[in-house]
Amino acid sequence: MSHSLNEIAAHAKRAARGAGLSWGMAEEAARATRWLASHGLNGPALLCEVLAKNDGVPHVQVAPVSLDGDWHARACELCPLVLGTTLNDCADRLAQGDAINARHVSHPLLVIPFAAWAAIHLSQPVRVSFAGLRIDTDGDGIWVDDPQGDLNTPKAETVTFSRTDKRADPAQRPGFRGTVTSEIWARLDTFAQRTFAPATEASRLLGAGAGLSDND
Repeated sequence: MSHSLNEIAAHAKRAARGAGLSWGMAEEAARATRWLASHGLNGPALLCEVLAKNDGVPHVQVAPVSLDGDWHARACELCPLVLGTTLNDCADRLAQGDAINARHVSHPLLVIPFAAWAAIHLSQPVRVSFAGLRIDTDGDGIWVDDPQGDLNTPKAETVTFSRTDKRADPAQRPGFRGTVTSEIWARLDTFAQRTFAPATEASRLLGAGAGLSDND
């Protein structure tokens, strides 16, 4: 089904909050999901997978243990949302010409929007490499060097971020709507429903309708 990007972002944010992400991380998840959907990529589906995978897992377990050397989590796979926000905090390292390597990253396509925002910060394209793929972004557009590769891979052993040169060939630019299957929308809604307080007898009596009395 076709949805506006605002609809996709709002639904993604509610789902992320329902899955236990902080308000700030839920905002980032929504922005990333929207960015991918605007480029015709499976942002909503990948978000579903990440939320399900990390459901109930403490943030510290899916975040980088240290920012020295290769980034990796304690025991779990690195969450792409946490990795992405960390990348943005450390984007100036790329400006110095250093590459950043992250190990054992789940659903790495979800880090691409964060690389895009790093590119905007640096005013220079950023390259993300994983699973034999090379993806460049200047913040707005995206170039995928191996479109036959598995963009939606559930895990990458290594994800590398680096600066790259501006490209003259056409990029895939964002559109104004995104496509989300009814199944994925329903899965997101399952998480989103957790944000609603369960009904109690008192809330039913205070809600719409006659409650226990019949005034007709």
